[in-house]
Amino acid sequence: MKSLSPSPSMALIGGMGGFLLAGLTLFLEEKLKKIPLRCLLGSFIGLFLGLTIAYFIFGIFFSRVFGSSSLSLPFLALLYGVLGYIGLRIGLKKGEEFHLAGGRSFTKFSSRGGPPKILDTSVIIDGRIADIAETGFLEGTLIIPTFILNELQRIADSSDPIKRTRGKRGLEILNHLQKQANTDVQIIDTDYPSVREVDAKLIELAKQVGGKIVTNDSNLNKVAELQGIEVLNINVLANSLRPVVLPGEEINVKILKEGKETGQGVAYLDDGTMIVVDNGRRQIGKNVDVVVTSVLQTPAGRMIFAKLKEEAVREGRGKDYYYSFHTDY
Repeated sequence: MKSLSPSPSMALIGGMGGFLLAGLTLFLEEKLKKIPLRCLLGSFIGLFLGLTIAYFIFGIFFSRVFGSSSLSLPFLALLYGVLGYIGLRIGLKKGEEFHLAGGRSFTKFSSRGGPPKILDTSVIIDGRIADIAETGFLEGTLIIPTFILNELQRIADSSDPIKRTRGKRGLEILNHLQKQANTDVQIIDTDYPSVREVDAKLIELAKQVGGKIVTNDSNLNKVAELQGIEVLNINVLANSLRPVVLPGEEINVKILKEGKETGQGVAYLDDGTMIVVDNGRRQIGKNVDVVVTSVLQTPAGRMIFAKLKEEAVREGRGKDYYYSFHTDY
């Protein structure tokens, strides 16, 4: 009776074949993890429909021509391959347009509080979004897509210590947002494999869900507005919340450094607004009373120009100066 054990050469070939098959399986598994489940489902449905159409086309139109001839095999393979591929591609594309009932679909976003707000990477790392949400001024669902999470993770794993700190801060802010009782935060697995830039993906997502993008990136702000997407810019909000200072108003400030022009001193309000004080250089390091002469709004923020109170009094204007809208600058 012959032995059933394989020869050494067959065992080697089998081992190599198994190794290659395992490697291919792991490779496909890693690739499939990056594709959203609804896209996979759409692809399989499209493939099934494509093969079904190919079956009926061959059965109705070409089976009579070829019959059982061996010439039918290449044509049949070509027909199945072409229609199967077309169905697969269409299903993958259409899969992005429907959502699984068990997942966090866009139809579950609460309409209370207006359209959903999609958070950009920059605004998460900035951190002020958590304070704004906690006050209750930012209503509605806050959306964080997985491609934003992935970008934060890449930043947190960066070899650059500054980027790594920023990435970790962003992840901590997200964790804090999720724990806030009055904030509805939803992480969705929506992605757009054909779109490479994160900003472009945010715009596509905003179009799809009818949401607004929350950011402090001025470039994203401009591109989104050009495409009709509403943007909530945290920097614009911060500038609008700064205290209003009118010409003629008296305030007390500390001169910290000299200005660009001769004799000028520079001070700052608590919110960081710069005050340029005429002839304030000699008062560096001191707290002085100044009178606002004009306010200038720039793209970078608000600048205030002022004069020392003692100089205003010396000029003979007295208290009437405080109520005049003097515009020396």
